[in-house]
Amino acid sequence: MDEDRVVRLLEEIRDLQRQHLQAYGRALENQQESIRLQRDSVGRARKLLAVIGVILAIVFIMVLVLLRYILRHYQ
Repeated sequence: MDEDRVVRLLEEIRDLQRQHLQAYGRALENQQESIRLQRDSVGRARKLLAVIGVILAIVFIMVLVLLRYILRHYQ
């Protein structure tokens, strides 16, 4: 009777370890997916910042050109 009990206990431990290993594998997959999504987001953010930087540079140049025109024209 004790031997059957020990065998059942060991089987339960084995089953729990398998479940734990499966859960750990899913957690690792989720972390990898999260890292991939973060890298994609950072890439999109960099592209957006580059576009905004170009737009701001164009606006700044336009302001300087207009300011130069106004200063020369109304002197």
